[in-house]
Amino acid sequence: MADGAFGLSRELAEETAPVWDKVKDFVTPLEWPQQARLISEINRLKRERDAVILAHNYMTPEIFHGVGDYVGDSLGLAKEAARSDAKVIVQAGVHFMAETSKILSPDKTVLIPDLRAGCSLASSITGADVRLIKERHPGLPVVTYVNTTADVKAETDICCTSANAVQVVEWAAKEWGVDKVILIPDEYLARNVAAQTTVGIIAWAGRCEVHERFTADDIKEMRAAYPGAEILAHPECPEEVLAASDFAGSTAAMIDYVAARKPKQVVMITECSMASNVKGDVPGVDFIGPCNLCPHMKRITLENIRDCLRDMKFEVTVAPEMAERAALAVQRMIDLPPPSKPARYDLVKARHHVDVELI
Repeated sequence: MADGAFGLSRELAEETAPVWDKVKDFVTPLEWPQQARLISEINRLKRERDAVILAHNYMTPEIFHGVGDYVGDSLGLAKEAARSDAKVIVQAGVHFMAETSKILSPDKTVLIPDLRAGCSLASSITGADVRLIKERHPGLPVVTYVNTTADVKAETDICCTSANAVQVVEWAAKEWGVDKVILIPDEYLARNVAAQTTVGIIAWAGRCEVHERFTADDIKEMRAAYPGAEILAHPECPEEVLAASDFAGSTAAMIDYVAARKPKQVVMITECSMASNVKGDVPGVDFIGPCNLCPHMKRITLENIRDCLRDMKFEVTVAPEMAERAALAVQRMIDLPPPSKPARYDLVKARHHVDVELI
């Protein structure tokens, strides 16, 4: 009987009320009854399937707050999945993330709700490309961003995230006894890392289709319209965007910044849903655009998460030999002492400004 809020049963309204409190600024009352029913059904299916859902920071709020068991960046999610006792992992994210989860949890079933959820950055390079790079630059360590396929990770010496890329680059240079490393595939991340270290960088011309569209003019316009807003940028953006921002760092670093400082107004120069999700946890902060949507992340919906769990589709696998080699690169990074805090990319006070060598 519909005697609860939004025409829902009292039981369902009470069950989903905490989620509504976090998503009400982004979900209309017209949409909510259907979403509430899906959230309840998904959470029931999770219990039946002994499953957990990994919800990336770029998922929409109803997924992030409604059904995500673990939320965060791609590597953090994969590490949580490996620690979980659940038999089934549902990756609410893109395909390379599901592969990383499978690499770190080879005995678990890893599902992705839509096989078309790809990544422009991950698709910009292949394992064959990496082999050719190593032939061209023998003896140099290959540092690979986690936003890559298992095929690429298998050809890599060590992985990195945007939070620890400077640390990993400097560790690899010291470990290999060289003054230059290969950092692939994100060109802008490589350029921004190069400004924070004296280690030389050889880079690949890969880009994230979300972050490469931001410009310094976007920052200028935001400052004119909202002079008191603090502007935070992701290091996959062009260098001039980071230089014009108040803070630049990984998704984890941006979240930490907002949670600690609680600025009155903030602009997150990254994928749109991240600001929506952070707002659910720091309701006193006013989040302002601009942002860009990731078309691949937006392929994941409550409906196909429900279908994924109900029908146990679509399973993501990695060939054992490839997974074993890729796991070495990922584990080598995990085994490094974590940075005391996620790296800040300060291009105003950068050590130096040098160009990278593009392959």
